[in-house]
Amino acid sequence: MALLELKELNKSYNSEVQVLKNVEFTVNTGEFVSIIGPSGAGKSTLLRCINRMVDIEPGSVYFDGQDVGAQSKKELRKLRTNIGMIFQHYNLVPRLTVIENVLHGRFGYKSTLQGILGRFTEQEKQNAFDLLEKLGIAEHAYKRCDQLSGGQQQRVGICRALIQEPKLILCDEPIASLDPNSSKIIMDHLKKISEDLGITCIVNLHQVEVAKDYASRIIGLKQGEVVFDGPSPLLSIDKIEHIYGMESKELITV
Repeated sequence: MALLELKELNKSYNSEVQVLKNVEFTVNTGEFVSIIGPSGAGKSTLLRCINRMVDIEPGSVYFDGQDVGAQSKKELRKLRTNIGMIFQHYNLVPRLTVIENVLHGRFGYKSTLQGILGRFTEQEKQNAFDLLEKLGIAEHAYKRCDQLSGGQQQRVGICRALIQEPKLILCDEPIASLDPNSSKIIMDHLKKISEDLGITCIVNLHQVEVAKDYASRIIGLKQGEVVFDGPSPLLSIDKIEHIYGMESKELITV
């Protein structure tokens, strides 16, 4: 069943540069999809169009049967509770504790006053601890986030996304700042989350080998256009070279 559908999606930040060009694809419930492409291909902008962190212009994004571009501010806030986001640089509040950062994922369910006052139910707090336990960082619950390693901070970011109880998680280069061991831990967790909970994951990656190892489907972007969309095993060296051009020579051979 289709959870997400993009139709003729375009995006420009000025009259000279078109970041996305007629992007079209459908993602089904439970899929684990990787979006690859060189820097500047439009990967981050694409994710931000899906949850309308940037305006959609022109084109359409349909999530769970709803036209994302047509939502009012209030409707969009509600819709976003079903779309978690994980960022390259974690996007945590460094001076706050791990548990406080995770609970921020519930803000979409709170009134403005409840959010400001940090009013969370005992069940929400227990759910936050359960997620930290599942991700192997419960012992750090009361540490400030800036005391954690990059890999640990990214796991906090995953917990914050999961506590929303989302149908879709968007991951924008989640391992770009991490060492290989931490990268494997993060990707293992994301894959397990998708498989065990049936949550759809769309992961932007620059590492082709990682994309092939974890994603069942890969979408290749080049200069804002989809130039490959298919099962991971069909991503041949020729297709990688077409996506990345000269940059492909610096990538790991697959």
